[in-house]
Amino acid sequence: MLKINCFVILVFVGVQINFSQSVQIKGKVESNVDVENIHVINKTAQTFTITNRKGAFEIPVSLHDTIVFSSIQQKSKSVIIDESMILFKTLRVTLEEQINELDEVTVGRVLTGNLLSDVKNVEGDPPINFYDVGIPGYTGKIATQSERRMNEATTGSNGQKLKWYSPLTGSIPLNPILNAISGRTKQLKNQVKLEEKDELMQSIKGRLSKDFFVSNPLDEALKMDFFYFCADDENFIKRCKNQTDFNILTFLRMKYNQYLENLNKPTD
Repeated sequence: MLKINCFVILVFVGVQINFSQSVQIKGKVESNVDVENIHVINKTAQTFTITNRKGAFEIPVSLHDTIVFSSIQQKSKSVIIDESMILFKTLRVTLEEQINELDEVTVGRVLTGNLLSDVKNVEGDPPINFYDVGIPGYTGKIATQSERRMNEATTGSNGQKLKWYSPLTGSIPLNPILNAISGRTKQLKNQVKLEEKDELMQSIKGRLSKDFFVSNPLDEALKMDFFYFCADDENFIKRCKNQTDFNILTFLRMKYNQYLENLNKPTD
């Protein structure tokens, strides 16, 4: 009888120790819409991951951790880790689709008798574009003002760029030479890089800041300064441009730790 009681006690203690430790659980998100790239955030342990195209994910958890699921297409959902999830090391979550409803829809034109208002509401044909008349046109990204200035500074009057064989053709564009000597080309290149960094930073802030600060809390007054701190990193473009959300969040987490270290440094 004594042996049985000791065995039961040992099993009970073993289970309690297991529950108190962090375990890697496998989970799956189900939804009526796309389940790839859903943010899975352990708010308690301040760790995160992202679902794959099948909605599957893995994340370390402990008992009573709060796991937040967040996505643009689905409503956010929080789950508290319980004993059964720890025991079976599995978690299955169903997310509801995020539907943006319009308050009121008006079909057709509405004329009120107010001339200025009615002019805006009158139906009309759209302006003719180059597709309508069969003329080829540019459909790529519209260059910024700095990019246009950069192009003008590095080409001749007819758009000709300076090449190694330009002297052989008898046509040497002067703009690239003069702007290189004066330093204007270098200045414009730096301006283009700054605009590229700022555009990327604003995009990341708008898309990921809400989920990132769930597991990485920061005072509201410091959040914008944090993103500028990230953009100042020499590898910011390399680590964040055309990268997955997971890679970007990993970079932000690294910069977050550096940012906190800087805040906590004693000032002279």
